[in-house]
Amino acid sequence: MNLRMSRSAALLLFAAISAVPCFAHHMAVVVSKQNVVTALSSAQLRKMFRAETNKWPDGKSIQLVLHRASTGETITLQRLNKMSAQQWQSWMGEHKNSVKFVDSDDEVLSYVESTPGAVGLVEVHSLNDHVNIIRVDGKVPMEDGYLPH
Repeated sequence: MNLRMSRSAALLLFAAISAVPCFAHHMAVVVSKQNVVTALSSAQLRKMFRAETNKWPDGKSIQLVLHRASTGETITLQRLNKMSAQQWQSWMGEHKNSVKFVDSDDEVLSYVESTPGAVGLVEVHSLNDHVNIIRVDGKVPMEDGYLPH
């Protein structure tokens, strides 16, 4: 009986640990509460994160907020923008003066909250009610097809 319980506990622990990396890479697109945009297509988002679109529909300038180092964000943006790791690193280097770089999800959220034209990505577990979450292709974070991850 103890062996059976021990195996069950080990299996449960393994399942919980295995789920963490999957959850850690679910990103959400966030904007200021002042931003009237609530949904974007992945094509529109791609243009924003490639700095090809630089204005919101209301005329405000788009301010990209990216992490200096975030595996989940990097993977998501490489897939969204259809870029290799090298291409993405090169793009970031070319745009370092036009992108706001921060160190954490909390900094992304704080900057986005206080900057009406800002848009950023955060892991879903970091979300708060001080920003708006953007639907992508009609989907919400954690819904299959929301963002490539």
